[in-house]
Amino acid sequence: QVELVESGGGLAQAGGSLRLSCAASGSIFRINTMGWYRQAPGKQRELVATITRGGSTNYADSVKGRFTISRDNDKNTVYLQMNSLKPEDTAIYYCNAQLVLSPKDSWGQGTQVTVSS
Repeated sequence: QVELVESGGGLAQAGGSLRLSCAASGSIFRINTMGWYRQAPGKQRELVATITRGGSTNYADSVKGRFTISRDNDKNTVYLQMNSLKPEDTAIYYCNAQLVLSPKDSWGQGTQVTVSS
């Protein structure tokens, strides 16, 4: 069992920055790849970025060059540095963890990010 708790969301102006954090607890040794997803009202949840335990990253085209995902395995925490924010980045951002030998991924409760124009 892995619990994920996001923090760092809030309000930002277009062009501004926010840094999201996701702290994991529980069976942390079962965590493999972690990532961030987001969901805007009326839209499907979409992948933002992923990172493996070894540090390999992948980004959605919409955030490439603006967002950076990182993780501290000793602290069991994953981060999302969000720069050059746009109003279309407004969404609830969810932390995700893929687990070894588990039929389900773990998800956080989400943190709201709102970007004003």
